[in-house]
Amino acid sequence: MTTNRREFLKTSAVASGVAVLGMYVPGMGGNEAKAAGSLHTPNVWVHIADDNSITLLSHMSEMGQGVHTALPMLIAEELNVDINSVKVATAPANPAYVNGLLGAQITGGSTSIRDAWEKLRVGGAQVRTMLVEAAASKWGVDASTLTANNGVVSGGGKSATYGELASAAAALPVPKDVKIKDPSQFRVVGKPANRLDTPAKVNGTAEFGIDARVPGMVYASIEQTPVIGGKPVSFDGTKAKSMPGVIDVVQIADGVAVVADTYWHAYNARKKGLTVKFEDGAVGGMSSAGMWAAIKSAEKDIKAIKIRPDVGDAAGAIAGATKVVKANYTTAMMAHQPLEPMNMIADVKGDKCDLTGPTQFQQGAQGTAAAVLGIKPENVTVRTTYLGGGFGRRIELDFISQAVQVSKAVGRPVKVLWSREDDMKHDFYRPAGLNRLEAGLDASGNPVGVKFQLTSQSITQRAFGLPKNTLDPFMVEASVPLYSVPNTAHDVIIHDTGYRVGYLRAVSHTMNCFANESFMDELAHAAGKDPVAYRLGLLGNEPRITNVLKIAAEKAGWGRKLPKGRALGVAIMEGYGTYMAQVAEVSVTEGNAKVHKVWVVSDQGNMVNPEIVRQQLESGIVYGLSGALYTENTLANGRIQQANFNDFPPIRQNQAPVIDVTLVETANKPGGVGEPSTSLIGPAVANAIFAATGKRIRSMPLAKGLKSA
Repeated sequence: MTTNRREFLKTSAVASGVAVLGMYVPGMGGNEAKAAGSLHTPNVWVHIADDNSITLLSHMSEMGQGVHTALPMLIAEELNVDINSVKVATAPANPAYVNGLLGAQITGGSTSIRDAWEKLRVGGAQVRTMLVEAAASKWGVDASTLTANNGVVSGGGKSATYGELASAAAALPVPKDVKIKDPSQFRVVGKPANRLDTPAKVNGTAEFGIDARVPGMVYASIEQTPVIGGKPVSFDGTKAKSMPGVIDVVQIADGVAVVADTYWHAYNARKKGLTVKFEDGAVGGMSSAGMWAAIKSAEKDIKAIKIRPDVGDAAGAIAGATKVVKANYTTAMMAHQPLEPMNMIADVKGDKCDLTGPTQFQQGAQGTAAAVLGIKPENVTVRTTYLGGGFGRRIELDFISQAVQVSKAVGRPVKVLWSREDDMKHDFYRPAGLNRLEAGLDASGNPVGVKFQLTSQSITQRAFGLPKNTLDPFMVEASVPLYSVPNTAHDVIIHDTGYRVGYLRAVSHTMNCFANESFMDELAHAAGKDPVAYRLGLLGNEPRITNVLKIAAEKAGWGRKLPKGRALGVAIMEGYGTYMAQVAEVSVTEGNAKVHKVWVVSDQGNMVNPEIVRQQLESGIVYGLSGALYTENTLANGRIQQANFNDFPPIRQNQAPVIDVTLVETANKPGGVGEPSTSLIGPAVANAIFAATGKRIRSMPLAKGLKSA
């Protein structure tokens, strides 16, 4: 690859004006001020109050993935305090909190722990060092004679709490070079710990965006253009204005908002009292059939880009092979559908704006509000609540722009809240993808050459202005598997369908892993070999992936006899620095697939909280299984045809498999765990379906192909 995620996003964020703030440590306010007493800030990560309470300012949004437990564990480790003594608040928009792996203040890409692993440990060690130095100065002793433990600095018969020393410590320069613990010294990190946010989420005190309120707030429900990219040309809000609770009806760029004292009054008046005429825009005539036809013919007109330099001569090796295998795989367009629909509170006051709500992209939210209002970014504050799911959808900024526009129009704080149907029909969808694969096998069945070609849409072109005909690193992840093949060619054709697309959990890993791992199963079948043994024979130089595959096969009892119509399927992948194998046990009855059990073995290197890792792997499998079997979005006349979970059916509890998780502990740097398991479940299930029925399904969602096979 010619670039990577961090390099591209860092450049693009600066170019688009979302990362132009001067460096400063933000003042405390909103949910950053929950520690008691006067607050002291030794560095940008840690606040210590006079009452000895400690608050971590998390640079990552909490959307169910557990960062508001895992990240404070890193701080607690270096401060030598119990994890339960650390409170957590989400940091405001500020360059101090940029995700170093993405180059912008974004939560995504399974980067939270990978980015924080050393950064927060260093931050904790800095604060510990400053507290000790403050005590040493106060007592006139050598700092090396003092220890910091359990919230107290002590030595020479004297002691003081962190809170008592925090003011003096905050006045000291932040040390640049501090010693952090070796993993062998860990007392907190690496140990299972209960999530800190569970009690609040159980008792209802946790603040999600959908719950958040600010003084004087009103609600807005927006009738949006039915075709994404269209615009309103006229409206009649006379009847809506006469309905109970309605305050105003205002037009914005992509719709018409009914503003009222409650959400129900706004929504009811929108549905029963508002008439809007829309112009469809450029994609008003688009259909799913037309989109797929254009994707499949794109290679005729668009020059392919090399994902990496060719290895050997794939075309020549395939031409001279004993057997040639070809296959095409497709992955459908799909919405994110987090449980909490889009919402945001905007309070515009002259040249200032306060945002309150769920976002994965604080700097983007800040920059968007500033651009809409024509004000300086530093005049926009962002207070991030809990996110009721994200999956990449809340990296987008459309709903934030809407809230700002409406607040400016009515001159008061406004919460924009979408319905489920709004959410389904106005998403930034995972793009449709076509993978073409071709391989040549020698007389023993081993591949001598492989050609891989992906045709899909570049999300990064749309989201960050990546120039056309430029390799998009987000498109091609998991396109080059770890198998040893002497001759390979990997190409991508970037075809813009014209429809709005966005990053969805695991992004391109899902389509590319589905294609590669299904195709590897096809090659094993063509060679007359066992799928696990075949893979192992091609992984000689990859010990970590070899290990997880062997463990998964053993755990699942690979090779055991199963009833007719029931079988095991396997898939492996390296993604986000994590090496993973999955085996799925699937039965097929009357054209319906049932996934009974999934064995997942993961080597993600060092773990902060193994229990959260386990939760994330299970979550990814269930989320990925929905897309693998059922969920997709289709178009007719530019309009999304699905509206709610009745026609976009996620996995229900009675459909969820038993999930057996094995975590391989290694000393490697942490890998990401929020997304990899999402990608593997599709090919594992597809391969099991083939083993059970002899039917090879090459299109996700699989259920549709199973019924038509």
